Amino acid sequence: MSDLNQPIRGKTPSADEVALINKFLNDTTLFLGPDPEIMQNHDLMPRTPEEDAAVRQVNDAHVIAKIRDRLQAGCDEGYEMVEQMGAAPGAKWGDVITGVYSASGDLAIASAGGVLIFSALVHHPIKFIIKNWINDPTVGVREGDGFIHNDSRYGNVHNTDQSMIVPIFHEGKLVCWVASTVHEGENGAIEPGGMPSMAESPSDEGLKMSPFKVVENYQIKRDVLTFLQNSVREPKLQYEDMKVKLFACLRIKQRIEETLNTDGPQALVSTLRTTMENVRAEVKRRISEWPDMTVRTYIIQDSTLRENCLVKINCKLTKTGDRLIFDFRGSSPEFTNRATNTIVAGLKGMLAQVFLCYVWPDLPRGQAAFAPIEVITDPHSIVNCSYDAPNSQSLMSIFTGFTAGQHAVAKFLYSCPEKYTKVHAPTFNMINTFIWGGVSQHGETLGNLCADLNGMGAGATVDRDGEHALAPIFATMADIGEQELNEEEVPFLQLVSKKMTRDAIAPGKYRGGQGYTMMVATKDSEQWGFMTVCQGAKFPPIQGLFGGYACGAYPLCKIEGVDVYDVLLNEPHKFKHSIEELMNERPFEGARYTTHHMGMGFEISKRGDLFMISQGAGAGYGDLLERDPAGVIKDIEDGLMSPGVAERLYKVKFDPVTLAVNQEATQAARDAERKARIARSVPFKEFVKTWNQPKPPSNMQYFGCWGDDVDTLYVGSPDITRKANEPKPNYMRHPKDVRIEALEARLAAAGVLQDEKQ
Repeated sequence: MSDLNQPIRGKTPSADEVALINKFLNDTTLFLGPDPEIMQNHDLMPRTPEEDAAVRQVNDAHVIAKIRDRLQAGCDEGYEMVEQMGAAPGAKWGDVITGVYSASGDLAIASAGGVLIFSALVHHPIKFIIKNWINDPTVGVREGDGFIHNDSRYGNVHNTDQSMIVPIFHEGKLVCWVASTVHEGENGAIEPGGMPSMAESPSDEGLKMSPFKVVENYQIKRDVLTFLQNSVREPKLQYEDMKVKLFACLRIKQRIEETLNTDGPQALVSTLRTTMENVRAEVKRRISEWPDMTVRTYIIQDSTLRENCLVKINCKLTKTGDRLIFDFRGSSPEFTNRATNTIVAGLKGMLAQVFLCYVWPDLPRGQAAFAPIEVITDPHSIVNCSYDAPNSQSLMSIFTGFTAGQHAVAKFLYSCPEKYTKVHAPTFNMINTFIWGGVSQHGETLGNLCADLNGMGAGATVDRDGEHALAPIFATMADIGEQELNEEEVPFLQLVSKKMTRDAIAPGKYRGGQGYTMMVATKDSEQWGFMTVCQGAKFPPIQGLFGGYACGAYPLCKIEGVDVYDVLLNEPHKFKHSIEELMNERPFEGARYTTHHMGMGFEISKRGDLFMISQGAGAGYGDLLERDPAGVIKDIEDGLMSPGVAERLYKVKFDPVTLAVNQEATQAARDAERKARIARSVPFKEFVKTWNQPKPPSNMQYFGCWGDDVDTLYVGSPDITRKANEPKPNYMRHPKDVRIEALEARLAAAGVLQDEKQ
């Protein structure tokens, strides 16, 4: 659109003419899509005249601290309400957040628990409401209204998350907003559970709710509710959690009104604005203490959840003065018909999580903690996808983007004179769990996921081992749920749950925290199935730190053609409680034992078939030859590591019966390994000649830059490239078509398949 302030046919339009033209354009807008001006900006909105007056009037630090604490308690109270009353599994195990937003839409204070990634996301839909609905005569924003939203393209992680947004008025004037967001799961997508890996366009991803009004006079509108309930597999869940989120917002509203009545609106507005500005200034101050330097790192994804391939998340982190810049240029192009893309706001949300949980956990939770940090990406990349690309599996990219950021930041922290947390190797970053759906034993149609994804192994730190199955990277205060309660609602059992997986380790001077085994089998339904939606079955999705190693690769294992419930009833001695034993010993005669990557699309299961996965381990820290032998032996005693693996990795010598360490032999073995390292080594210039290759290998699909040339992106083949700033479609063939073509080629080579034309 041309600049209306420029002369038109030699005449500069007047202010009234400009206003009239703008009104015409606004009144005749065909479609309000996601607003790039809103979605690309994660900084705080400029201080308004009302905020400026409030800050000048109320600036006593004790008053502001008192009000902030009251609002924080209100957010935490709302969070607890959702967690205790919510119907979705995500609500019950803490995939929730509540917050108070300024009148301009910036998140000032969020609940201490929950998913802090939303701190850099949910302000976007509020700003969309402010820009488009406040002055719209057909919508408007009034006291008693409430808006719902889930479409990530307008500001969210993915479409499983639904937000309830409520404006707060005082004496007829908008003073702030409150919101509650929950991972609801089921949303009517082509696969149950809300995260369809089979989605090939946004139309496959279920509900796409741009921010719209669903509440008037604090009552949910029944016509809109009916539409939403008819759009998902679980109408009861949709209604119940809409009510829960609304009442959590109303509880926070009550706490805000108490503040308005005791301290006045100026004090509230000043507290919100001052809190954000102080946090933003403190972040810049802390960044200024970091050394001026650049760190480069990358993470490799090993699939699109539909096919095996190598997908690069490229990251360069640069600090200059008080500027900190994440540069993700060179990352893979977006996949036009695969769901593993993310919008850039999702990436920013996860990077905010790095700082709020792992770097500066002492800062107040809010948007300001990430506001001054800059992010650069290529257009239409996997970490900044277009609005026409599916993104229901955005966790694949935002989680690996998180790890790239966490890995780079740790190297800065190591050099800082003052640290606000320990230097931390990357935490495991994939949602290793089962998504499920179908008809339950009670005849209800359901779709959601297990809370086992919340048991991600923590990375090792500078002075200790990582915690086992501690928490997910997106919600450090989340829970892993009670499986027995889940089994009252769903027709499958976790026959093995929360048992640590032996040898699933990330070694180092301090090893990463380990994950646990999950074995599930359908029992009481003939219409029930599972999905797994994560990467890392062939290539680890994390990196170790300062000599520590990444975790291993974790495949999906299946045992089909057996009714494990009959085995448990009649031959219980045949059932083993580890994937290792079952897959190696194969105790069930006639059963099929197979391994797969972790992108299994929704698959109907038969009674008694076993689906088995393991939660992942966090990364190791430091040279594994420096590990205290006593720590190695304790891991053996705890069943975390087998003796053979321990001796091979750590070069520890011990009595196989008593596990007593032979210190002299251990020292000799480690000295020998250090000498062997030197013998294997070559000068760096010689190493580079053999290690560096001009192009990616031709025997695998590779996506992203290669080496330091971030302007050239490889698109599946060493012979197919495009310029990073010239987006083009990147379509993947259907895996079934690829498989059929390969089988037909084999048949043709064997002389079995004849040319159809003949």
